[in-house]
Amino acid sequence: MPKFDASNLPELEKIEAILAAEQSRRLIENRLRSYSPYPKQRAFHAAGKVHRERLFMAGNQLGKTMAGGSEAAMHATGRYPDWWDGATFNEPTVSWVGSPTALTLRDNPQRILLGRVGQHGTGTIPKDAIREVVPARGVADLMDTIIVKWGGGGDTQAADSIIGLKSYEQGREKWQGETLHWLWFDEEPPPAIYTEGLTRTNVTQGPTWLTFTPLLGASEVVRRFLLEKSPDRHITQMTINEAEHYTEEARAKIIASYPVHERDARAKGIPILGSGRIFPVSEDTITVAPFDIPEHWHRIGGMDFGWDHPFAAVELAWDADQDIVYVIKAHRLREATPVVHAGAIRIWGALPWAWPRDGRRETLEGAGVALADQYTAQHLNMLPTHAQFVDGSVSVEAGLMDMLTRMETGKFKVFGTLLDWFEEFRLFHRKDGKVVKEGDDLISATRYAIMMLRFADQIYRKAQPRRRRFFAAGWMGQ
Repeated sequence: MPKFDASNLPELEKIEAILAAEQSRRLIENRLRSYSPYPKQRAFHAAGKVHRERLFMAGNQLGKTMAGGSEAAMHATGRYPDWWDGATFNEPTVSWVGSPTALTLRDNPQRILLGRVGQHGTGTIPKDAIREVVPARGVADLMDTIIVKWGGGGDTQAADSIIGLKSYEQGREKWQGETLHWLWFDEEPPPAIYTEGLTRTNVTQGPTWLTFTPLLGASEVVRRFLLEKSPDRHITQMTINEAEHYTEEARAKIIASYPVHERDARAKGIPILGSGRIFPVSEDTITVAPFDIPEHWHRIGGMDFGWDHPFAAVELAWDADQDIVYVIKAHRLREATPVVHAGAIRIWGALPWAWPRDGRRETLEGAGVALADQYTAQHLNMLPTHAQFVDGSVSVEAGLMDMLTRMETGKFKVFGTLLDWFEEFRLFHRKDGKVVKEGDDLISATRYAIMMLRFADQIYRKAQPRRRRFFAAGWMGQ
């Protein structure tokens, strides 16, 4: 950083200029002190107190890497601000920071931690805390190790913290052996690298976090966080609308500059699925805020059975006058019995329930009783036969096309509070032309309910038992 020359100024102005320059220097050389996170960044930090694995999935240039680098600096220095409510260490730490290649390692996380080449001390690690930087071999200006002076709430005379910089291209073997306090992946790692890195924190049970824009789509790592629920994992998603350093005009220009198929990923942190996406519609067009459902609207439930993969159920409200379907409730849970699931969804009301063909399958857990009958025994109003179209067909493609057509014509809406439903919506895609039947449980339940929409009922209507009405209505001829 060049020194300020005040020799040609009047004396008072010299003093003021020198003070201003000193203030600027202190700010630049201790950015950590002035770090003030946006709400989503702070939520990401706070989650580290209770979740070992965290994913900060956000659009480009929204602040995810800054959040990752600021937390790294806090753990390495022990300098936690008064507002900090995340994980803490009271001793020097040993850690790794990863990135796809040597060049991305130098130009992204290293730059955030140290500052630009030739300006070390202007990153998130305060200059007075940088004890030593050890250059790496083979790539100009890339560091292998950063030695950081510890000065936190523990023993200030203790040993220094160590941050090792590693690239994914080094291979899994280079990610073995060490025991780490914490680990930061900047940009998405291959599954093998992620697993190997996470293993390095097994002894300490320290935090591991990832910061990236999900341009690789519904990858194994993304699915781990979105669909494989665990108390150890937490995901934070941040959109361009939550980045306060952009004006509304700037946001609009930025979004418009992206290719259409990349906009959700680059602006909202939603995994990109490209041409394989089954519902290629903007999430905003189907999202509505929850509201009280008019009593004269019709309702129906849909369920998809599961054990290893989750059981899922949704409730639809149908404005028959406008022919608009609303998904208003959702339940998804794996490895639970019909007693548990029925207890969770029975409180939704006396809904007629649509269900898939495998509901006629007998299960060992149910002592040879068909799945649909097990739920009937739990006092759910199961429709007399499995979900099917008027002609008796059960085409998956026809059901998906019906849903897509409704989405495109404004006839399908989802309450914005149903986060699990939107997780599936974002990842639902084809591979080699075929629907990928993974993580689609709530989507399938929705499809079954729409297939049987003609049997939706007004749940507040007092009438004779539904099963009798279905037959009286001429079920087999419907």
